[in-house]
Amino acid sequence: MRAIQKDGLGTLQFWAIALIIGISAGWATLGFRVAISGLQERIYGESDAQLASAASQLPWYWVLIVPVVGGLIVGFILQRFTPDGRVRSVAHVIEGAALHNGKVEGKAGLASALASLITLSSGGSTGREGPVVHLAAVISSKISRFIKADGMTARDLLGCAVASAVAASFNAPIAGTIFAMEVILRHYAVHSFGPIVIAAVSGALISRFGFGDITEFALPSHELEFYWELPAFVLLGLICGFVAVIMMRAIFWAEDQGDHWQLRFGIPGWLRPGISGLALGIIAIWAPHIIGVGYETTTLALTGQIGFWAAIAFVVVKVAAVAITMAGRMGGGVFSPALMVGALTGLAFGWVATGLAPDLSGTQALYAIAGMGAVGAAVLGAPISTSMIVFEMTGDWQAGLAVMVAVAVSTSLASKFVARSFFLEQLERRGVRLAAGPQAYLLATIPVKTLMRELDHPRMADTSTCDALIAENTYVVRSSSLEVALPLFEGPKHAFLPVVASTDSDEAPELIGALFQVDALRAYSQAMAETAQEEHS
Repeated sequence: MRAIQKDGLGTLQFWAIALIIGISAGWATLGFRVAISGLQERIYGESDAQLASAASQLPWYWVLIVPVVGGLIVGFILQRFTPDGRVRSVAHVIEGAALHNGKVEGKAGLASALASLITLSSGGSTGREGPVVHLAAVISSKISRFIKADGMTARDLLGCAVASAVAASFNAPIAGTIFAMEVILRHYAVHSFGPIVIAAVSGALISRFGFGDITEFALPSHELEFYWELPAFVLLGLICGFVAVIMMRAIFWAEDQGDHWQLRFGIPGWLRPGISGLALGIIAIWAPHIIGVGYETTTLALTGQIGFWAAIAFVVVKVAAVAITMAGRMGGGVFSPALMVGALTGLAFGWVATGLAPDLSGTQALYAIAGMGAVGAAVLGAPISTSMIVFEMTGDWQAGLAVMVAVAVSTSLASKFVARSFFLEQLERRGVRLAAGPQAYLLATIPVKTLMRELDHPRMADTSTCDALIAENTYVVRSSSLEVALPLFEGPKHAFLPVVASTDSDEAPELIGALFQVDALRAYSQAMAETAQEEHS
């Protein structure tokens, strides 16, 4: 589909497809939000805006049993429709952009969206942004496969879908645009900027059609007194960076513990979300603020209606609840919980700062806004788009200096302890190393079988030399990639490596060809050149 990337009519076609994807992703996001609100109202009597208050008035056994039932339903969905029983998330979208030509799984992605919908409606303590980002990626992948788009085009369309989903979820078109380029595509190519903006604007318009042209959080006006207290926001950034690291490490630790105990006791995969649901139900009886996205508690924090010790307690319980939800593979994202944890952390810090220097301090709300951005940015590894999301969600652009200082410090600190973001750390834990950049991960995208010279090739390597190398266990398997093959050339200097069919059988590996170092380096160089061209076009 190279015509889509050409000038003239081809460009118009590409922009039209981008608009179609933006509209589709926007409506999908709107439908996802409406479905969550509808189910929450049926189950708890209120949507997320008043969910904690409503849950606190319900019988304790209802608050306990709902997450268990929801977890069991999620377990059935994932067991039936995903190959590994895991929910697809933003990390899979990043992986699809980098390694799979801008495409993600379809069936597993739709199942993950449904599982996340059930999780968020029945007491799970996660966010809705991760599921809608992956759902949007499924839509763009379907269209890219239908039009037979090449990798560059499919990645651009993926960026359009994600931008629309984020814009529709937050009513934040600027943040949606930057998020798609900063987090998903991980570059700011000019050629993709226009279509992504069009898609983001369409998603924001659809959001405003459904929910009105309002910010996510309505904050009281306040006077800005923080110009002389910017060092306090530096300190807040440090604290928020540590909080973000603790939150991410808690999630990964809980996942490892879940894997350990599941293996030790032979717990079936479908039961794991239900067990997490039971733990969440027990916590929610005493702390209903953990239920759902948590925007009611976030609003209370941003308006200074939570005390110091309550804010700290809410942070601890929310982090635990998010870790339990994610460890149970129940579905949902981490961004909204990070915003809530950040707002509570900033509020607690604000109570101390304003108490120590009341004449030089602004309101506690300023610290809550800055904390919200700082923890969210550190978790996402996306300081620019997170700052924009905070500004667009709150409508408070005057607090920009405080937010930017706290965000810069927190992301710099957190990146020292994780692979730049929660999502990239997730991929690192699965052996997918994208944090180091294309020079590291492109090798995994080049299969040996496409470069090897087969036995009948006129310039095939000497077979007796190949047999001798195989006897020394110096060879590469056909199904592997240059990520495995290229380091083998760094040992004893060989111009080529034998390629074998497989190593599964007890018999000696069967020689089927040879991989020459010059061919491998040429392919790697070409892949790097194409990536540089895409990122700078």
